[in-house]
Amino acid sequence: MAILKMKRLRLMLVRSRKEELLRELAKLGCVEFAEIEGELQESGLGDQVRRESSALTALRSKQMTLEHAVELLNQYAPAKSPLLSAKPEYSNEALLDSTGIETELAKAAEVAGLDERVRRISAEENRLRGTIESLKPWRDLDLPLEQDGTERTAVLMGTVSARIPLDQVKAAVEAASDEAELFPISEDKTAHYVLILAMRDAVPAVQECLRGFGFTASALSGLKGTPTACIAAAEESLEKLAAEKEETRAQIVDRAVYRDDLKLAADQVCAQVGLAEAEERLCGTDSVVMLEGWCPAENEAELARLFDRYDCAWETRDPTEEEYPEVPVKLKNNAVTNALNMVTNMYSLPAYNGVDPNPLMAPFFILFYGLMMADMGYGLLMIAAALVAMKKIKPREGTLSFCQLLLYAGISTFICGALTGGFFGDLPYQLVHMFHPESTWKGLPYLFNPLAEGGAQPVLYGAMVLGIIQLNTGMVVNFLKKKRRGDLAGAIFEEGSLWVILLGGILYLLPTLGILKIPAKIGLAVLIVGGLMLLFGAGRNAKGFGKVTAAIGCVYSTLTGWFGDVLSYSRIMALMLAGSVVGQVFNSIAAMPSAKGVTVPSFLIFLLIFLIGHALNFGLNLLGCFVHDLRLQCLEYFGKFYEDGGRPFDPLRLRTKYARTKES
Repeated sequence: MAILKMKRLRLMLVRSRKEELLRELAKLGCVEFAEIEGELQESGLGDQVRRESSALTALRSKQMTLEHAVELLNQYAPAKSPLLSAKPEYSNEALLDSTGIETELAKAAEVAGLDERVRRISAEENRLRGTIESLKPWRDLDLPLEQDGTERTAVLMGTVSARIPLDQVKAAVEAASDEAELFPISEDKTAHYVLILAMRDAVPAVQECLRGFGFTASALSGLKGTPTACIAAAEESLEKLAAEKEETRAQIVDRAVYRDDLKLAADQVCAQVGLAEAEERLCGTDSVVMLEGWCPAENEAELARLFDRYDCAWETRDPTEEEYPEVPVKLKNNAVTNALNMVTNMYSLPAYNGVDPNPLMAPFFILFYGLMMADMGYGLLMIAAALVAMKKIKPREGTLSFCQLLLYAGISTFICGALTGGFFGDLPYQLVHMFHPESTWKGLPYLFNPLAEGGAQPVLYGAMVLGIIQLNTGMVVNFLKKKRRGDLAGAIFEEGSLWVILLGGILYLLPTLGILKIPAKIGLAVLIVGGLMLLFGAGRNAKGFGKVTAAIGCVYSTLTGWFGDVLSYSRIMALMLAGSVVGQVFNSIAAMPSAKGVTVPSFLIFLLIFLIGHALNFGLNLLGCFVHDLRLQCLEYFGKFYEDGGRPFDPLRLRTKYARTKES
């Protein structure tokens, strides 16, 4: 539940043991490699030091080849697997084993070659289909297509726009030359297909005449035989190609047995890519390599035992304040706060010298989500979905955070639903009155309900009180941060003054409500003191007229900022109200066919409308409550104390796509 303390690591190692050490570091997954170009100038080794090279480009090419083969097998022979299933697990040694990769690359090339063959066949099929389509208008032509005339006569084939009367074109051709004649072949909505016979001496005059009618010569060159014969030959070729294509597809499907081996090989190459990327961040001489990076302080002892086995020269040190922006950030969380990693990562990691927001955010986020959703039925669905997913897919990292958040939000939703009496809206009430219309039962009991008479106002006030509590929690954190950094005056005059104002407001209002019997003047005096503290704090570092402008700006921003922030928490009541209303509306609509008595058809209609309506309401609320809850945390709450900008810790480790490493 904190930001892990990082150490700067520096190491020198005999070159012959470089690859072995990199593999061990990848298994541990706790060292992030850093660039050390700047350190080379201070090393005193001069031109002897060089950056390490690796076969990174070749490895990435192999990885792409293997992954492409897997994608092809998934395309031609989709794997049948359960809806929720965990990825296969392999040991570190299996993922680092590269002995069988070349064999799998040959299999991948075989699959890719068959796919290339399928694509060539498809291209040829498209060409033949295009040829057939272009020949269909000429089907009635009983003339070989390679025939372009005789020694003295020429044959012209082409199209004229269907908007032009063909008789007009024919007359124009005959007027252009007595030794030319136009023969119509066919027509469609767009064109007339015509053949023109002319003496070769008259061809230029005929072509000039046709140009005025938008004549377009046909593109049938290279074909031999009559159009009917060419179409028949093309159709025969298509049948042969279809059979060949189907056979080739079947050959790819037969190679689906390669899939698991190809996936493992792809992950093995992926591990090698990670090692190669890390290797290229090293520098060294002919006999020694140097490494610099970051590691969590809690892993230092484990690394020490590893380095002792390799006779390394190494050291660690704490980062300086100047290095804080460069220090990677890793959060350490328990089972509850880990669920909020998803939220923090969506926003931004905290600065290295900042505060881990997860433990400060977890209770509020989970509570607010439950209040917004507030339905026992929806809560049970969320709990069931989370538990099933966690059992089936055995999630890790980000997926685990999502499942945990879904589980805790579901528990909160169920509890808040019990407090508001909501179970899929007012489903129990509707069912009782459907089967027993004379019943006087008013539904499940509740502690508070925005739909009850006068119930929305207390819920609204309660939401704002929760907002004030959360905002003040953020201010307490900021107060302690400033105090730790030696800015006690800033903490007192900024956060402290607001607390004095809040206390004064409470002391002033409570007597008027008959809750506390003290003079209202005491509360007013505390308010004035808090206001003076706020004004003094705003202008204490300004000079001259700047003190006045600073004070005015502080008052304006404080009043509008706090008013807007607190008012923003009214969305808790609004979403609770909206979800409850929509749920009850769907229940009422579903119950209408049973108004005169429940029958089998009316009950089936009830189930259909109920399922569809609540599926929509549940889905919208699931997303809407998350978005609005996220807004309350990231804008209102984080604005009081959070310093973001942290860079995620990215250690050398075994990254995989299709499998995962076995947990030790």
